[in-house]
Parts: sequence; structure tokens; C-alpha cells
Amino acid sequence: MHAKKHIPSEPHWVFCYTMLHKISRSFSLLIQELHTDLRGPVCVYYLVLRALDTVEDDTSIATDVKIHILMDFYRHLHDTEWHFSCGTNDHKVLMDDFHHVSTAFLELGRSYQEAIEDITRRMGAGMAKFICNEVETIDDYNEYCYYVSGLVGSGLLNLFRTSGREYLAPDTLSNSMGLFLQKPHVITGYLEDINRIPESHMFWPRQIWSKYVNKLEDFKYEENSIKAVQCLNDMVTDALIHVEDCLKCMSLFQDPVIFRVCAIPQIMAIGTLALCYNNIQLFRGVVKMRDGLAAKVYDRTKTMSDVYGAFYDFSCTLKSKINDNDPNACKTKERLEAILKICQNSGSLNKWKSYIIV
Repeated sequence: MHAKKHIPSEPHWVFCYTMLHKISRSFSLLIQELHTDLRGPVCVYYLVLRALDTVEDDTSIATDVKIHILMDFYRHLHDTEWHFSCGTNDHKVLMDDFHHVSTAFLELGRSYQEAIEDITRRMGAGMAKFICNEVETIDDYNEYCYYVSGLVGSGLLNLFRTSGREYLAPDTLSNSMGLFLQKPHVITGYLEDINRIPESHMFWPRQIWSKYVNKLEDFKYEENSIKAVQCLNDMVTDALIHVEDCLKCMSLFQDPVIFRVCAIPQIMAIGTLALCYNNIQLFRGVVKMRDGLAAKVYDRTKTMSDVYGAFYDFSCTLKSKINDNDPNACKTKERLEAILKICQNSGSLNKWKSYIIV
């Protein structure tokens, strides 16, 4: 309610903030916490990239048409009459009325426009590349996650730098934060993506899943439950490799508001990985963090000490779920021990009040 009082009254801005809230309530709250000069640019940035993502996700669009739209999407930011009908529900509304987003974009300062346009161009080109190419190797997987999320982090840093509020975090670290956000999204999206109509659209790398089954869809079937969980644990273990860089990057932020905007999604990511690990339900339905726990994360994340405490909590939870018979048990433990050591060496845990995690 407080944030609503600061939304500009022009119809295009009302549309942007309304869509922001409908498409992602959690990010909506974080974005509306930002300083006034950053709130509009980040809102537009988020909506532009979600629109791009909507085009990529819609498997009913002919491949040649989709590639053309993805490659040229950044050009449409300057056209207040352009729209493209695709997606479903609120995402369809965003695409049908995209002219509101373009209008808001053109009201931003030129430096903000250039930063948003650059990331949109690079992301669209990267998405187009993987429309035609499967994710075969872990390198492919990291490259795809870089295009769809690592670039998001780089773009945000550019917006923060443009505002004059942040300078220190290098793009290499922000890329790790992007990959660490995207990989839980790819992992939890298994069932939705494999069942997508008219055809599946998957990003689990063959280099990982082919160790367990012949076809990726085999994980849906109960007789493959053990192999499915083993592969899931392999995917989670792969994601943990980015945590050290994420913690380094978050420790560099100076502005407390920007820090929260970046840190809360990272904690949600490690929490989601802890929830997914060794959890067969991921192949049966939706797996997501409880609203009450998510609210605790939102409420209690104010300083880097809170981040160390949360990562320690969720890493301990994940470690407690490791089965010694899992093929990747040793590697998972090794990566978690490294994370736990960083958190312990921070000196923050003696004052940390642990989350109640069940």
C-alpha cells in the first residue's frame, strides 16, 4: 500500500507496475523498495525481459518466427505501437499491451535505455541460439543460463552503476548470481517443461541426465524414481558451485536497499535447492518454498550477516538429506562443506537466530 502511493499516475506506468505485481509478486515488492530514480528503470527492465522470456517459452510459435522476434526484440523497445500476441494469462496481457512498456521505456534517461537495450539484444540472440540447439553439455547449460539470467545480473549492475549508487561488483560475480538464480528455476521447471504443449522445451543438460536414463521424459515414470532423484541431486550439486562467487558479490554491495533486492532472491535460490534435493515430488507436481518461510527470508534479510546465516541454515538442511549411496554424495558434501566454512568464517553465526525449517 505504501509503494502504491509512489506509482506515477500515467496509464503506461500504472500498467507497468500492475503487470509487475501480477507476473511476480515477490520481485514486485523488492523493486518497489528501490530508490525513486531506480524503481522505474528496473520495473521496465524486468517487464522487457519477462516479455522476451514469454516469446521463448511459447512453443506454439513457429521456430523461424520466434527466432526473428527474439533477435529483433530490442528494436521494438522504440516502437510504441508494436505488440505480439503470445503466452497465456497475465503474460498474454503483457504482450498484447506491450506498447505501455515501450512508452515507459522511452521516458527513461538515455543511459538507462542503453543498458536495457544492450541486455535485451544479447539475451534475445542467446535465446535464439538455443531454440535450434539442445543443451548437450554442462558448458551449454552454463551458456544458456548466462544468456537468460547471468545477463540479467550484469544488466542490473549497469543500472545500479548508472544511478551512481553501486560500482564495485564485477560482471564475473554478477554472472554467478544469475546462474545461481536460473538453475533452481530450470530444476523445478522439469515437469511443466517436459509436459509443454505442443512440444517439450527442456534445459536439463544431456551430459548429466544421460548418466541415468535414455530419455529425459523417463524421469516422469515411477519405475525410474531412484534414477530420477539421483539425477536431481546431480543437478542441485552442479548449482552449488556458484555459491562462493554469489557470497563474494553480495558482500561488495554498499547500498542497503540494492543489497536486499539482490540478496533475497539468492537466499530463496539456496532454499529452493535444499527443498528440491532428494525430493521425488519434483517429478510429480509443484515444489516451492512455503509462504511463511519465504516471508521470514524477506523480513530478516537486511545485512550480509543475515545472508551468511541463511545460507548456513539451508546448507545444513541440504547436507542432512544426503544419502551416502547417492552417486554424487561426496561431491555434494564437499561443496556444502566449502559453503558452511565460508559462513562460519564470516563470524556472523554467533548472533544468528536460525530459521525454523521443516
